[in-house]
Amino acid sequence: MPDAASPAPASGLSRRAWIMILTGAVIVTLSMGVRQSFGLFLRPVGLDLEIDRQTFGLIIAAQNLLFGLIQPFVGAWADKHGAGKVAVGGALVYLAGLAVAATAANALGLMLGFGVMVGLSMAGVTFVVVLGAVGRAVPPEKRTLAFGIVTAGGSFGQFLVVPAAQGLLDALDWRLTLFVLGGMVALIIPLALGVAGKPPAPSARDGLPLKAALKEALTNPSYALLNLGFFVCGFHVAFVGTHLPAYLRDMGLSGGIGAASLALIGLFNIAGSWLWGAWGSKASKKGLLTLLYALRAVAIAVFLLVPLSPASALIFAATFGFLWLGTVPLTNGLVAQIFGVRHLSALAGIVFLSHQVGAFLGAWLAGVAFDLTGSYTAIWIISIGLAVMATLANVPVREGPVIRPSTVPAE
Repeated sequence: MPDAASPAPASGLSRRAWIMILTGAVIVTLSMGVRQSFGLFLRPVGLDLEIDRQTFGLIIAAQNLLFGLIQPFVGAWADKHGAGKVAVGGALVYLAGLAVAATAANALGLMLGFGVMVGLSMAGVTFVVVLGAVGRAVPPEKRTLAFGIVTAGGSFGQFLVVPAAQGLLDALDWRLTLFVLGGMVALIIPLALGVAGKPPAPSARDGLPLKAALKEALTNPSYALLNLGFFVCGFHVAFVGTHLPAYLRDMGLSGGIGAASLALIGLFNIAGSWLWGAWGSKASKKGLLTLLYALRAVAIAVFLLVPLSPASALIFAATFGFLWLGTVPLTNGLVAQIFGVRHLSALAGIVFLSHQVGAFLGAWLAGVAFDLTGSYTAIWIISIGLAVMATLANVPVREGPVIRPSTVPAE
């Protein structure tokens, strides 16, 4: 039998790999599920603390930006020391951030808890760190599929946690709801054992040392194009996740439809993440990314053109959910395919930073646009244009591994 800590042969996955995939998926389920419920807090928090949508959007935008800014460093640390320690640290900061937000008396307190502390914590308990560990535990031909399974975990969390959070908000208040959600986040601490373990010491054949790998990636045109595409993904996800429930309420639909829409996004992204990941194991990843972004443009355009109703809102949510995070296994799969897995968390962390810059703008600018115009129309139209841009950006990406000299410098 193969060693449990080593990648399995091409015919299957080792027991250790499956433990990493499944516990990693549950970690992402909890961390992303709680985070995706934050859009439900916009109205009750805004009324209680007397803050407008621009301010709430800025807080969520700051969370996204800090999440991205620290991700490359956290990813590099996980590449060197292991994902388990990082996940425990991230969960503890996440818990503290939710507690600070739950006791906030004004926008500043909410910014410290929701914005700063939760933003920093997310870098340790979500995709980049978990996928880096999984990527080293599975053979290359299984990697994108494994990434898809873990990514689906984030969607399953959204499907489970968002309706639960809405029920808690209806039964309790927003402050007690945050404490209950903190209890869910605490479960990440024991689950971190499943992705624990220091990565094996690298040899020269494993790829370049970190500084050289960063230089190689940052001068590679395909890496820049992947960053551009993921920027658009972040804009879409943050805008829709933060503002869709409020948009539907503004248009006369019930709060239940807003919560159901977020839950449907999560439900259909379970299938979407898995299927896009599975397809990426067999077909061109850049071709699939091109198709995915093009379908996003079509989905938003159709949503705006048809009369709004509960049915059209839920259909849009299901459609967009299928396209929601399919970008994650495909983009991370391309980074691993082009540059290898030695510094996967660090290199994917930089791409994720681009995603979070887009998320910052998507969450914040939507609030600015609404406060200035009383409408989200301009941001919906911008979202279509960005989807077209991402579609075109992925066309020239070169999928082949970089060609390096036979010897590489030592660390």
